[in-house]
Amino acid sequence: MDTTLRDGEQTSGVSFSASEKLALAQLLLTDVKVDRIEIASARVSEGEFRAVKKITDWAKENDFLDKVEVLTFVDGEASINWMLESGATVMNLLTKGSMNHLVHQLKKTPEAHFADIQKVIALAQSKGISANVYLEDWSNGMRNSPEYVFQFLDFLATQPIRRVLLPDTLGVLTPAESYSFVKSIVERYPNQHFDFHAHNDYDLGIANVMEAVRAGVQGLHLTVNGMGERAGNAPLSSAIAALKDFMPDVTTGVVEESLYSISKIVETFSGLRIPANKPIIGDNVFTQTAGIHADGDKKNNLYFNELLPERFGRKRSYALGKTSGKANIENNLRELGIKLTDEDLKKVTQRIIELGDRKEVVTQEDLPYIISDVLDTNAIEYKIEVLNYVLTHSKDLKPSATLKVKIEEEVFEENAQGDGQYDAFMNALKKIYEVKGKVLPLLTDYAVRIPTGGRTDALCETIITWNWNNKEFKTRGLDSDQTVSAIKATQKMLNLISL
Repeated sequence: MDTTLRDGEQTSGVSFSASEKLALAQLLLTDVKVDRIEIASARVSEGEFRAVKKITDWAKENDFLDKVEVLTFVDGEASINWMLESGATVMNLLTKGSMNHLVHQLKKTPEAHFADIQKVIALAQSKGISANVYLEDWSNGMRNSPEYVFQFLDFLATQPIRRVLLPDTLGVLTPAESYSFVKSIVERYPNQHFDFHAHNDYDLGIANVMEAVRAGVQGLHLTVNGMGERAGNAPLSSAIAALKDFMPDVTTGVVEESLYSISKIVETFSGLRIPANKPIIGDNVFTQTAGIHADGDKKNNLYFNELLPERFGRKRSYALGKTSGKANIENNLRELGIKLTDEDLKKVTQRIIELGDRKEVVTQEDLPYIISDVLDTNAIEYKIEVLNYVLTHSKDLKPSATLKVKIEEEVFEENAQGDGQYDAFMNALKKIYEVKGKVLPLLTDYAVRIPTGGRTDALCETIITWNWNNKEFKTRGLDSDQTVSAIKATQKMLNLISL
């Protein structure tokens, strides 16, 4: 059972609209193919009611109504009347699973609580509503008041309910406890269906899920992206992957290929970003960064495991940065259909490592620009070098540039103002060349290209067209700063005209 729309929505700061809830309910049941969804708590708000009504109307038309569940309360007729108006037909009744909750929250005896529960279940049955029962704080109940828990389960064994839902409400169980507690219950009530509902406060949610399944639990409650109160619930994607790979006797109907797409949609609707290293669904989890790993992948998939990205509708990628080796870059070039000589590949690799040392994020889309820049740069013999520069840009003041240029063995320093930082740079450069008695080519076109992706730190390629002795030629520069890329293109121009 996926409970993203109920328990997951209890994540701090998250509230799905009625339309978003309907879209997610449809995807979870038709694409991801979970068995059931818990979509709301009864009597919460008018907006929640409208969302449930939208989902139940759709579910009824498409034969999914018995898979749609709502959390209800031991409140006489109130929750049941709400259910009837909303069109929902399966209720998950919230009851007290520990003596601590019973005594201090309800201030009732077990017998009085059981009597109230029996009335609600009977009323629900008379209205055509089927019931499952949550034992809230069950995990602490098993730790501190197991006699009460078994008394409660003895009572529930006499009731017309589908399932008993065992939540680790506060996320406090260890894997060993998850196994032993579930095992003792399953063995004592072999004809009852039990669900396990794990929270992740100690980051043990998936371990507890696996142990509960090993102990014989028949159902699991999970959420997309592990959403939920506090540290969240056990995540759907990790649970499905772990069950498939480590418990082959366990089967589910969940479509693994849909786990990433539903994750991204929930991320968008919730506004809650998932970490890049989140197992299965994080942006980086199928990205090899170290060059040795990429090389190993070429040699009999040495760094592959069972978590192949294709299982989840994803693909493996090879990061480009300071730890990149030739194998990483070759993999990216192969996807772009580009092949370089060993010598050129070494030059491109070195440039990517240099960019990585500057903490530049290099993407596959940057590669053609880097290749063009590196091969273009290596074709030029540098006799003229821009040694240093300071560029300023201030409100209501003209931009200025101070630069130091080495021509052959002479070093020149000059400053100037301009209509922009690059214009100021060119005006200072013109002063230096006037001292040398030389004239600079005429700039006839200035074009800037940025790879797709729209990042503010994207590499920027500046292509400048020059006219020199009535002939046009182009130079290009590459940097994450547009003005710096233009300066690099200009330095290339200075060396070409000096040949």
